[in-house]
Amino acid sequence: MNSFIRFSQPTRANLIQLAPRRTVRVRTQLPCATRFLAERAFQTDTQQSSIPVEPRPRSRFLKRSLQVAKYTSYFALSAAFGVLAIGAGFFIHDAFTYTDRHVDRVPVSPLALHPERGGPKNLPVVKALLADEEDEEAKKLSEKPKLVIVGGGWGSVATLQTLATGEYHVIVVAPENFTTFTPLLPSAAVGTVQIRSLIEPMRKIIARLHGQMIHGKAVDLVMSERLLEVEVLDSSRQPQRIYVPYDKLIIACGSVSSTHGVPGLEHCFQLKTISDAQAIRRRIINNFETASLPTTSPEERKRLLSFVVCGGGPTGVETAAEIHDLCQEDIMNYYPKICREEVSIHLIQSREHILNTYSEAISKFAEDKFRRENVDLITSARVSAVFPDRVVYTVKGSDGKISTHEIESNFVLWSTGIAMNPFTERVSNLLPNQVHKKAIVVDAHLRVKGAPPGEVYAMGDCATIETSAVDYLLELVDEADRDKNGKIDFDEFEVMVRRIKQRIPMSESHLAKIRTLFNRYDSDADNTLNLNELCKLLEELGNRVTALPATAQVASQQGKYLGRKLNKLAAQREVLEANFVKDLDEAVLGPFRYRHLGSLAYIGNAAVFDLGNLSFMGGLFAMYAWRGVYWNEQVSARTRALLMIDWIIRGVWGRDLSIL
Repeated sequence: MNSFIRFSQPTRANLIQLAPRRTVRVRTQLPCATRFLAERAFQTDTQQSSIPVEPRPRSRFLKRSLQVAKYTSYFALSAAFGVLAIGAGFFIHDAFTYTDRHVDRVPVSPLALHPERGGPKNLPVVKALLADEEDEEAKKLSEKPKLVIVGGGWGSVATLQTLATGEYHVIVVAPENFTTFTPLLPSAAVGTVQIRSLIEPMRKIIARLHGQMIHGKAVDLVMSERLLEVEVLDSSRQPQRIYVPYDKLIIACGSVSSTHGVPGLEHCFQLKTISDAQAIRRRIINNFETASLPTTSPEERKRLLSFVVCGGGPTGVETAAEIHDLCQEDIMNYYPKICREEVSIHLIQSREHILNTYSEAISKFAEDKFRRENVDLITSARVSAVFPDRVVYTVKGSDGKISTHEIESNFVLWSTGIAMNPFTERVSNLLPNQVHKKAIVVDAHLRVKGAPPGEVYAMGDCATIETSAVDYLLELVDEADRDKNGKIDFDEFEVMVRRIKQRIPMSESHLAKIRTLFNRYDSDADNTLNLNELCKLLEELGNRVTALPATAQVASQQGKYLGRKLNKLAAQREVLEANFVKDLDEAVLGPFRYRHLGSLAYIGNAAVFDLGNLSFMGGLFAMYAWRGVYWNEQVSARTRALLMIDWIIRGVWGRDLSIL
């Protein structure tokens, strides 16, 4: 019996080998039943030996810690290597920028050194520029058609970025030799971003086209001789006028603020240029510095810290929001607390709501936020006068009575609509059919109405696309009236509607239900429209069509459109002229159609987006989305980098409060 159940030595060794993690002590002298149970237990353990045994918790924690430490060290070493590589690359690139290049005997055209005189005023005619013969490529371009662009704003930059290289001799005429990212001017006015982050030199933008720059101001136009009169400053900083000849001229000189006949606007600030932002910043910081003096009386301190913004559009709203952010985030930390306590911000709007061009939900959201932040909203009010120490405005009550109020202030921003600048007004006066009071009227191809066809274009704030088709009445009737009876039946009216859509693209939405429109104006119910009925139809159609807003988005799209058109004209001109095509602009590209991509505005650590049928508004997330859109719209990688650095500096160290 004992010999039958006794473990042999190899069996015990095999069992121990199959279960190495289990400490097993097998006695050679065990009772029979005990030995039998032990053998069965070892057999069961052997069958389950393939199942992994969980390590102890302490060992698992140690293993994971070692893995984390390993990958962390890998990341740190790779990051350090990356920083060193980027730094080394930067220094190597920087070292190669210090070059010693010599320029010897650069050829210059005699006409560039000594321009001939001509034109109605016998002024120097700049037929050649100093860089026209400096290399072979410049010589070839000097023989190309001269494309002169007046202005350096959104429309001009978009055209320059779209134009093909080598097709035109491009000359930019602008009073500033840089372009400005205007939507962020309110941020620059309080130091949230720096001025340098919003500008890009025009000469760098036109370098791709090998274009040239004339730093001056356009003042007059001689269309009969294709001469642009420009005022420049000579070496003694005295004004001098010259003529710049052109083959094609693009007017994109922007606009000025509308005065609305209000006296005293010389005491107001505007916010359209870099100089305006710098002046506003100096005034704001000066006001706080003076208010911090112990010798300043409480009344004077209250006046110094009263900020009035006239205009409830995007510029006015964003400026008021930026001033509020400055007070909350920087003035509170670095100036006496009484200064923040005495600050008052007033926003005067002539309409019932601020941001009235946006959706109703956005206007309400912005108004509620301003009221929570104690920004004084004064709606349905009109500024009647501005004095050095106060603003006078009137409010019409619900009973129809008009009451007059005053706000003492040492800072007033005027941001209420646009008007023609002097050059735009001069061009408008030269043409008999220009009747618009705020801009030059252009057709759907952005050609100036009344100017020689295909020579003068206008876009941006200085131009408005025609909305009335009455001027084309006889031409439309002549094209559609197939039986020449002076009346338009429904089939002929369909042809006329197609032509109206081509000439006035913005009328498309109002010409959707043609049959209903035809029946509405067929007053005598004879199934035809006579000239009087057609005239009434076109007049009312023009009244319903809304002009495009004067925004950067419109100017940018128009600039890209003109760039594409000019490229096609240059590529197809010979073929079109050989086929005796009269209207080259219509032959190469259809009319301009604006595509609204949405509007956005900053309202103080929050932002609103109006995307047409969809509105989006919110706090920090919306603000970062707003920043992302504007960051993406920058002209160059340089300004993107500077802008990102500015936002980081503001978040870490706050705004710069220096008076510069």
